[in-house]
Amino acid sequence: MSLARQSGIFFGWRVCGAAFVLAVLGWGTGFYGPPIYLQAIQENKGWPVALISTAVTMHFVVGAIVVANLPTIHARFGIPNTTKVGAVLLAVGVFGWACAAAPWQLFVVTLLSGAGWAAMGGAAVNAIISPWFVRTRPAALSMAYNGASIGGVVFSPLWAGGIALLGFPIAAAAIGIVMALTMRVLGDRLLSQTPQQMGLQPDNDVQRPPPVAAPAPVARPRLGSTLWRDPKFLTLSAGMALGLFAQIGLITHLFSLLARALGPQPAALAMGVATASAIAGRTIVGWVMHPQSDRRIVACASYAGQVAGSIAFITAAGTNTQLLLLGVVFFGAGIGNATSLPPLIAQAEFLENRVAQVVALTVAVSQAAYAFAPVTFGLVREFAPYAADPASAKAPGFFAAAAFVQGLAICALLLGRGPRQRAANLAAQAPAPLQPRPSASER
Repeated sequence: MSLARQSGIFFGWRVCGAAFVLAVLGWGTGFYGPPIYLQAIQENKGWPVALISTAVTMHFVVGAIVVANLPTIHARFGIPNTTKVGAVLLAVGVFGWACAAAPWQLFVVTLLSGAGWAAMGGAAVNAIISPWFVRTRPAALSMAYNGASIGGVVFSPLWAGGIALLGFPIAAAAIGIVMALTMRVLGDRLLSQTPQQMGLQPDNDVQRPPPVAAPAPVARPRLGSTLWRDPKFLTLSAGMALGLFAQIGLITHLFSLLARALGPQPAALAMGVATASAIAGRTIVGWVMHPQSDRRIVACASYAGQVAGSIAFITAAGTNTQLLLLGVVFFGAGIGNATSLPPLIAQAEFLENRVAQVVALTVAVSQAAYAFAPVTFGLVREFAPYAADPASAKAPGFFAAAAFVQGLAICALLLGRGPRQRAANLAAQAPAPLQPRPSASER
């Protein structure tokens, strides 16, 4: 405790930094990597794209199953051990992708890579951050989740260049070893600590005032199958799943469409602008959003910005560069918020000791949904107008589909709105962990 305080830096921010690195490695290898693995395997093995795409889908579906059980795994084995093992599984799984000699072997190793990705994904970041931050959790989560965007910026060219220079197996081995060793060090030195062990309080509050009574959340803590009948949980899960489905479906195909209109190099720069917009959008929301803010409304506004981006893409008609870039900025600004806002909504609407379970299940549902987004949007693009012309960047039906699904996400979040939480839940003057007054049925 004394060492932590003498350093002048709240240890929680160091943990946040570790979560940031975890997000860089996890997303860079388990999320942004599979599309590149697909291309490398197709070129080297000549296997059908549909077969390899099915393996990519299986990778994400396995991850969704593991994520749904991540709170139980964390409770039994601890966050540090789970994270370290997850990094090893992801590294071994990706190496298996590179070395698979037959399709059945590819599907076997997706069990490892999917499980490892789950241990280093969004639910894991939330579980790492939550014990250390309550009032300032929006800012902490936004910083940690920015690692996901950085992972895309760093690892997409790193994987492509490494595979081209060294070959897929050697590149996978090198990156996997670095990832596993990095997470072992961070797991032992930072993730193994808790505020209680160090004599610290969440948010670095020196002295805790008595908990302030607050109205019970509309969504009670639910267990087992009853959670699936909770409107708050269902609408939150649906909103996140629909939003990410539209987002990932569009992003998967956006580069090739922009390349037709702008050329490959300008299109790559435009994708970098989208990533920068994602980081800026998430950071601004994390630091500016007031504890009393209706977080569902904030999420709806973020999705509405992405709808505006899709409309800009449609209006550009594949020729107007200014509108295309405007669409990139508007759509990109909401990319980060799609993953960081749902855990914050869960924090405001569920008892603190159930937030991890709610976040894990919400992430699992969304991951199971967006696993099918690339192929679904590929079909939409295939049969949309102008698809017959391979040189055309017009895809109004494709972008309209993305806007429509984002609109459904907004509707889902709005349907789940109930009485707003009072500032006493999260306000600065009440830094104690959320402990709402139990209802009559809970007493």
